[in-house]
Amino acid sequence: MSTDTIIDKSMTENGILYPSKVMLDLSKLKKVYPTPKGDYVVLEDLDLQIMKEEFVTIIGHSGCGKTTMLSMIAGLNPISGGNIAVLGNPVKGPGPDRGVIFQSPSLMPWMTALQNVMLGVNQVFSHATKKQRNDIAKYYLQKVGLEGAFDKKASELSQGMQQRVGIARAFAIKPKVLLLDEPFGMLDSLTRGELQDILIEIWNKEKITAVMITHDVDEAIFLADRVIMMTSGPRAKIGDILDINFERPRTRKSVLEHDDYYTYRKHLIDFLEH
Repeated sequence: MSTDTIIDKSMTENGILYPSKVMLDLSKLKKVYPTPKGDYVVLEDLDLQIMKEEFVTIIGHSGCGKTTMLSMIAGLNPISGGNIAVLGNPVKGPGPDRGVIFQSPSLMPWMTALQNVMLGVNQVFSHATKKQRNDIAKYYLQKVGLEGAFDKKASELSQGMQQRVGIARAFAIKPKVLLLDEPFGMLDSLTRGELQDILIEIWNKEKITAVMITHDVDEAIFLADRVIMMTSGPRAKIGDILDINFERPRTRKSVLEHDDYYTYRKHLIDFLEH
């Protein structure tokens, strides 16, 4: 699903997007931290619109405010200026319309994999029966390959398996927007590849809007419809946007063999090196 198919003629009028097609709208976003030497402006005048069912990756140097921006979208970090809206509704704090997968899964170590996923499911689907809630949690744990580990405590799981629980937990609450903060950054390359495949397989089925921060250029290209490049901080904003026109569903092999792959890769590396 390329950006061309997301933003087609039926969605625009005089070049202006119909709001109903915009899932996530960041407008004139600003983040300021007061310091003894005066205000430190992390983000300023940042504008970004992300469409329904779009997968966007965000890259930029450390300290450019990527994680700050994501935590503001999640409602975990107050907005200093501007606005963030999900389907036109301003973000006022955390909510079940946004699921978050962090670099560290932050599981309750004494709880089982199933209990960890049930925490969110019980809150979001409190009207459902206990069996229905159980079925939801088990379904997503199976999707991430943990059908044999329902009753294992989180503390007994490897880092890769813990991150699988984190992915299951985020999808299980059926969010409108999935936020991913370098979820595979601490994993070895083999586990990382496996989890990228699992993530994109579930996403292809669920088709929820996804916004992912990564430092990995290849990961950014493999997963995304668009790669958003942020300028270095302070006062970071959107520096460039690259449309990734690979068909979905994708395989790693088809992406690597595509004529445009190295052109995309060079574009991103050139941006990061400036």
